[in-house]
Amino acid sequence: MKKLLALILTLACVSILSACQLGGIGDGKTHVKFYHTMGSNLRTVLDKYIAEFNKTNPTISIDHEQVGSYDDVRDQITTELQAGKQPAIAYCYPDHVASYLRSKKVIDLNTYIHSADPTVALTQAQIDDFIDGYYAEGTQFGDETKMYSLPFSKSTEVLYYNKTFFDENELTVPTTWDQMEELCAKIKKIDPNSVPLGYDSEANWFITMTEQLKTPYTSAGTDHYLWDTAENKAFITRFTEWYTKGYLTTQKLYGGYTSGLFVNQEADKDGKIIRSYMSIGSSAGAPHQAPDKTDAGTYPFETGIAPIPQIDAENNPKVISQGPSLCLFDQKDDAVEAAAWQFVKFLLTSADFQAEFSMASGYVPVLESVLENPAYQTF
Repeated sequence: MKKLLALILTLACVSILSACQLGGIGDGKTHVKFYHTMGSNLRTVLDKYIAEFNKTNPTISIDHEQVGSYDDVRDQITTELQAGKQPAIAYCYPDHVASYLRSKKVIDLNTYIHSADPTVALTQAQIDDFIDGYYAEGTQFGDETKMYSLPFSKSTEVLYYNKTFFDENELTVPTTWDQMEELCAKIKKIDPNSVPLGYDSEANWFITMTEQLKTPYTSAGTDHYLWDTAENKAFITRFTEWYTKGYLTTQKLYGGYTSGLFVNQEADKDGKIIRSYMSIGSSAGAPHQAPDKTDAGTYPFETGIAPIPQIDAENNPKVISQGPSLCLFDQKDDAVEAAAWQFVKFLLTSADFQAEFSMASGYVPVLESVLENPAYQTF
């Protein structure tokens, strides 16, 4: 019995020691678990600002973890919510939040934003600093009195084009979809092997077109699925015809980001180079839309960037913006939840953080004041 008791005590001490070494039990800090998708370059920026946060909050430990892709974050949190082991903070997209809300464990951030305690609440100036559309995203879950997320970083879609090819052939960048159709026909005559246009996200294109056409898409109300209309079917039919004519491809049809086709310089077995001359994709993916330098140290072509085409650019210009927001989850511990909010508030109201993160990631800042940041202006 004595030997058994000694063994149990030894194992218990080892477990406690391991937990302490991991920063878990007994370090006297409030631990905040944060899930995201940041690569090493972005984690460097995050770690810098965690260190800054800890100067005034030394008893809080932000335990952040890269969890694969956005979908991986969603899937892991969905599983952990069922076991009550969800993180305190997480990257999220609106559809993720809509799914999480079924668990009733997503925190209404208005509890903090409009707190009577000025050390907790956001000032009106801080609220107004957020770009309106990004801030409003957190209220669009059926009850606008509740705020379930705050914007972290965003990107938008732009039209990349082969400026060298356009200049050589005296082509004009299209501003409408009618002009795009005419341009694709011209490009096919100039280069019959080409696929003039690549569009990365079919889903984004569909949503964007419903906004440009002012046709219904979806609703948080009773009838969630509103997209089955004659107008929506008509534009899908039109773009299907473009595909049949060889005018376009998409990420799923091509089998990868269409930037690969846009920057392609490799000939096939018949000596032909099959490429596109336009690519619609994320502004955050700009580095992938430039071709590699040649052995001579020059670029095969210059990449131009323009807004995506519109139905009515003057009266109803629409382009999708997307990217991670942050949401908070119930922790059954007020101290952890309060610490999580203090960190979110610190991070998302910092123009310096937004500037550095945007420069490192290519994402668009969510604060208007970032435009006044000298380093960002230079960038």
